[in-house]
Amino acid sequence: MDITIRAAEPGELTEAGELTAGVYLRDGLLTHGATDPYLTELRDAGRRAAHALVLVALGDDGALLGSVTHVPDGGPYAEVATGAGEAEFRMLVVRPEARGRGVGEALVRECLQRARRAGKRRVVISSSSQMHTAHRLYGRLGFVRAPERDWEPIPGVALHVFACEL
Repeated sequence: MDITIRAAEPGELTEAGELTAGVYLRDGLLTHGATDPYLTELRDAGRRAAHALVLVALGDDGALLGSVTHVPDGGPYAEVATGAGEAEFRMLVVRPEARGRGVGEALVRECLQRARRAGKRRVVISSSSQMHTAHRLYGRLGFVRAPERDWEPIPGVALHVFACEL
């Protein structure tokens, strides 16, 4: 399957946001399930696109297979990137029926390439401890744990930080 990665077009942002919220909910990544206030932020890809870069993965038929928010230069979506030398990405999701086809890897590789082209030294990310498949992908792509940077966005929700030197 060919996968095209590009910036989301305005007409794709609602679908990208719904996909992101749906995957987080389906995969049990929200503390309060369907009533979790974070769902509002996950759904709002339009707001993310105003402050960061929402990338989409499209299949041969143009179907939206996945999405990620690339944060190259700080702003309201930078959670763990510090200074001009770091970029990060957030909210990486792949449609469940498209998993295992390289969609997530293609999205992460695009974030790494964009960070390199922008002259960044490192890409950092936060991930919950239960995201084992994502952690294996990150390891294959050169990310290593940075436990000294782990944090909690809200009490009781521990996020692990991974970094990839470019």
